Amino acid sequence: MQTIELSPGSKVVLIPAVPGVDAKAAFDGLMTGVPWQQNMFMQHQVPRLTAWYGDPGAVYTYSKQKNIPLRWTPLLADLRDRVTDAVSALHPGWLPNSVLLNRYRSGSDSVAWHADNEPELGVEPIIASVSLGATRDFLLKSREGKKRDRVKLALEYGSLLVMSGRCQADWLHSIPKTETAVGERINLTFRFIATA
Repeated sequence: MQTIELSPGSKVVLIPAVPGVDAKAAFDGLMTGVPWQQNMFMQHQVPRLTAWYGDPGAVYTYSKQKNIPLRWTPLLADLRDRVTDAVSALHPGWLPNSVLLNRYRSGSDSVAWHADNEPELGVEPIIASVSLGATRDFLLKSREGKKRDRVKLALEYGSLLVMSGRCQADWLHSIPKTETAVGERINLTFRFIATA
């Protein structure tokens, strides 16, 4: 387990694997069992495929898209429970009620600099991110814009990254495009959405 204190109150923890998860079987099941869609943002196609699952009422709005959750599948419910168990050692009582899935089909798919700081996530959200498939670089940079405050992590097959504290308030993160030939990758970010 690797712990990185990004700045006072901002922390990420990288865990090599989620206990009890067969990463290859999970990847294969999600590739074929998820109704992937490509959203639009400002008249452009988002450069990745997505899906949103969660408890009833766990509606999430980001990039001007209102996402109504699909019902948990047995595979996603099992992954949720195993991720919850793994994260509970760091954050007792954390109970995610939703998950955003991103599918990166090649090195041309990416996600731009952003923070998961929408109001429904709360002030200091805990985001637990599972990576399946090809290894991709995950970049973090301080909102203050200091070049020396950048962090790069290689998110490998089956790894779990936990962002907490002021991470979303003080830092931005991205998955950049790469010209290196890479296979497909699925990323699952489990989170708690405040419901009405």
